[in-house]
Amino acid sequence: MAASSQIELRHVAEADFPSEFGHFRIHGFEGARGAAREEAVVLVMGDPGGAPPLVRIHSQCFTGDVFHSLRCDCRAQLELALESIAAEGRGMIIYEMKEGRGIGLMNKLRAYQLQDQGADTVEANERLGFEPDLREYELPAAILRHFGVESVRLLTNNPDKIAALEQAGVRVAERVPCQPKPLTHHAVRYLKTKKKRMGHLLEL
Repeated sequence: MAASSQIELRHVAEADFPSEFGHFRIHGFEGARGAAREEAVVLVMGDPGGAPPLVRIHSQCFTGDVFHSLRCDCRAQLELALESIAAEGRGMIIYEMKEGRGIGLMNKLRAYQLQDQGADTVEANERLGFEPDLREYELPAAILRHFGVESVRLLTNNPDKIAALEQAGVRVAERVPCQPKPLTHHAVRYLKTKKKRMGHLLEL
């Protein structure tokens, strides 16, 4: 994995962001590495400096976050993270534009079609010619450093996120589980695949 120092980070905008979960500041970032470009939106509550803040790195899920899909637990995870940060009065959501673990929205819908025919999420991505997970986490690491954050309490079930941040020089002081309950029966197969095929740290 490339070092996060190779990411050219640009802070695009910042504004107040009142929400039903509390009052945040919203930030826009662009990252560039060679010809590759990516974007992220960051919600910050309180002062992220000092003791390791609660942080969630969340990949865009249009179908879940917007349309409340029950095929995944993405929206529930995002809301749990927002509620947890609001309860502490301090923390960050880094929202990356990486739909479908990085394959994009149209390919994600193609993967849905394959899943309807019996493939699991890993098999569907592979049949489309992709790795099971194309995401990298250099941009979130660079964003954390922009805010002077060197250590985090990471809301995640994904060990790859922990390893990626550590490799990029951001210490994960604590993994905080991010598993909403109760689970819908629609999401159980999806989560079992994440646990069995991708090593996610889930209680099922």
